[in-house]
Amino acid sequence: MTRPTKRAVNGVLLLDKPLNLSSNTALQKARRLYRAEKAGHTGVLDPLATGLLPVCFGEATKFAQYLLDADKAYTAAMKLGEASSTGDAEGEIVATARADISREEFQTACAALTGNIRQVPPMFSALKHEGKPLYEYARQGIVIERKPRDITIYSIDIVRFDAPEAVIDVRCSKGTYIRTLGEDIAKHMGTFAHLTALRRTETAGFHIGQTHTLDALETLDEAGRDALLLPCDVLVRHLPELVLNDKAVDMLKFGQRPQFKADIAADAPIRIYTENGGFVGLVEYQKDIGRLKALRLMNTAR
Repeated sequence: MTRPTKRAVNGVLLLDKPLNLSSNTALQKARRLYRAEKAGHTGVLDPLATGLLPVCFGEATKFAQYLLDADKAYTAAMKLGEASSTGDAEGEIVATARADISREEFQTACAALTGNIRQVPPMFSALKHEGKPLYEYARQGIVIERKPRDITIYSIDIVRFDAPEAVIDVRCSKGTYIRTLGEDIAKHMGTFAHLTALRRTETAGFHIGQTHTLDALETLDEAGRDALLLPCDVLVRHLPELVLNDKAVDMLKFGQRPQFKADIAADAPIRIYTENGGFVGLVEYQKDIGRLKALRLMNTAR
């Protein structure tokens, strides 16, 4: 059986990651459907989690990192009164406590965890220690000391509350672990909790309503799938924009630094477009010498 020939595909697919698949497995399934030469995703979702996972193909992978700092939103279901070894339903129940929590208690705890807070990342996470993910240590029963991180919880809205079950909508900054947030909410009430379901609903301005499932993609032909791809620059549309003439664009592509005088902040990447509207890539403005320096450029024709 011959393998399908890979092809150059450039763009962003907003995938609705299914339950019980790792982000990488979901990525590889999408990649095979598109026969894409190159693919990557923009932030990991646990196998238990579902929802919005932007998948980048080809040239879009160059800009995936700019979504990692984006704010996110989740819908999380949690069970009060039980702590699990992993903080979610994949682990074993390791402790129990009171579960007769009132809605008022729960609401007060959610309010206490809203705003700028510090959060200790969980052991069952992909954070690295000496080159190895923390979850590998956790599976061996080894606990590594983790430093607390500054995060922001913009809002926690109670969708449903019927103790010991609760469902919340959370809007948060990058680096937030919803499993840990659930545990901290419970801790504030003097009990335990673990997540029973998690769904990412927003990231970087993308919404769950824009996503496509793997099952739906399989029903389409190649042209139909390609029509669902968003252009590469959707990943960086939050950055400032400049339009350059062909000469300046060519200079950037040859590693040169064209002159440019403008009142532009020098601390953020800038999107560059041709006069015809073609996306060129990202540059840095060197304000002290009045020049533009290429950061990441598209390797496609104008």
